[in-house]
Amino acid sequence: MPINITMPALSPTMEEGNLAKWLVKEGDTVKSGDVIAEIETDKATMEVEAVDEGVVAKIVVPAGTEGVKVNSLIAILAADGEDVAAAAAGGGSAAAPKAEAPKEAEKPAAAAAAPAAAAPATAAAAAGPRVGNGLFSSPLARRIAKEAGIDISAVTGSGPHGRVVKSDVEKAVASGGAKPAAAAAPAAAAASAAPASAPKGMSEDAVLKLFEPGSYELVPHDGMRKTIAKRLQESKQTIPHFYVSVDVELDALLALRAQLNGSAPTDKDGKPGYKLSVNDMVIKAMALALRDVPDANVSWTDSNMVKHKHADVGVAVSIPGGLITPIIRSAELKTLSTISNEMKDLGKRAKERKLKPEEYQGGTTAVSNMGMMGVKNFAAVVNPPHATILAVGAGEERVVVKKGEMVIVNAMTVTLSTDHRCVDGALGAELLGAFKRYIENPMGMLV
Repeated sequence: MPINITMPALSPTMEEGNLAKWLVKEGDTVKSGDVIAEIETDKATMEVEAVDEGVVAKIVVPAGTEGVKVNSLIAILAADGEDVAAAAAGGGSAAAPKAEAPKEAEKPAAAAAAPAAAAPATAAAAAGPRVGNGLFSSPLARRIAKEAGIDISAVTGSGPHGRVVKSDVEKAVASGGAKPAAAAAPAAAAASAAPASAPKGMSEDAVLKLFEPGSYELVPHDGMRKTIAKRLQESKQTIPHFYVSVDVELDALLALRAQLNGSAPTDKDGKPGYKLSVNDMVIKAMALALRDVPDANVSWTDSNMVKHKHADVGVAVSIPGGLITPIIRSAELKTLSTISNEMKDLGKRAKERKLKPEEYQGGTTAVSNMGMMGVKNFAAVVNPPHATILAVGAGEERVVVKKGEMVIVNAMTVTLSTDHRCVDGALGAELLGAFKRYIENPMGMLV
């Protein structure tokens, strides 16, 4: 019996993904555990392993297809001893998938154990994302069309289900048969006086009428940007934010950091075993502060307060197109060197979009450090289910008054954003006070 391979749910919240690459082709034999495809989610690129054994009878969704719904049919396997042609013709008979991903689909299964659990891909899913006139196109075709300055909606597709592919765009460019992309813009700006800015809630058509045709280009939102927008809008609409700021002196921390880095063990090539950053010490201080003020290490639900037993600190990492927050689990129990090495590994893989969902989902708080960008202070947005996030500004020399005299110190401003439903102002101030003590007396982080 044919085995349907469906789009896996690589995280509990995943609803769709991009089928970036097939690592097998029709006719290949696969075994359980073989990596058969790469799937792009909003945050990472994940490898998908086969669950069943067999021969790839048919690839239903081509590589490069975006917006493939979870549980949509993407390929068909012929079971051991089964006729490949018959499997290709007979697979995909399951009912269409529901609009939302099943909550139980947690593991990255590439193939369903029972054919009835899978679903056929619609013509739209197989063909790729729509362009302006309702046709479908591959990501490569859209990029070439954009670079050539032509309107892809004027190109006739020769791919599956009329999909516009690379060769179609190249032929259109060579023949000059496609109209310029600028022609697809609105015909004219609004005749009447337009408001200086677009208020929230305006449609795209209304926004575009505020600008001259040809003075802009439309860049489609990718999955990451959509997720960021959705979560931040949810945060601001549902979480009553409260902000507490404090200045902290860094001289003792910088001195200890230099001493610890200077005494780091080296390998046979002379490479140190660790190199602590100020951010590593901020992560540790925040974790210890949450340990000391456990009432602030919480998450809000409508029914209960979730009190966490460990401080799992998410750290905002900027990546192309957005940001991601890999998590240092149980950071209050880890040494500074362990935190530093873990953060370097997580940061590197975050930029490569190679993190696993469990490495960036969850957490009990977060740290966002823009100090290295020269930002003096800012207020970050709480990322649910967190109740707190610490915004860290730049360290700089400042003149302060001590015992009636002006002295120069290294200092930075940090701002704690809290979910006021579960972390009141006084509790937030207590947490920030504990953080300040660890930063200004950093030896306490070593014992």
